[in-house]
Amino acid sequence: MTTHEAAQHAVQIVPERYRTAVVAHVMVSDAAAALSFYGRAFGAVEDFRLDHPEGGVMHAELRIGGAVLMLGDTSEGPFTAPSALGGTSVALHVFVPDVDALVRTAVAEGAELLQPPADQFHGDRTAILRDPFGHLWVFLTHMEDVSWEQLEERLADT
Repeated sequence: MTTHEAAQHAVQIVPERYRTAVVAHVMVSDAAAALSFYGRAFGAVEDFRLDHPEGGVMHAELRIGGAVLMLGDTSEGPFTAPSALGGTSVALHVFVPDVDALVRTAVAEGAELLQPPADQFHGDRTAILRDPFGHLWVFLTHMEDVSWEQLEERLADT
């Protein structure tokens, strides 16, 4: 295979099927602290922030890798934080260029490492973290495209 052919077959950071996804809107008890943490730990970039006139963050949007996330302080009504529920039933999956580097930074900033980075049968290097606000994060670096047939074979071998 020539260098040009290899470049054409290069693995994309975010697999095509995940380029458009549901935008998560997470709630926390201290959105300003969460925005600061996500910037330091995950390299998040704050795109938009609307502070509430009575204090706190009403709505913010940030990017982690190519993923967009909405965030705000908890309020009365249906929106609450994982800490108020004693846990969460949702994990936020984000593809990043270097999961190992992100994990090192995130843990140094206070994220809890639940599963260290490891190559998975599905072609991604994956790690699982819990942030200080109770949210679960699955960070992935896409290493190779795997066909459904390969996926089934590899799963059977695990």
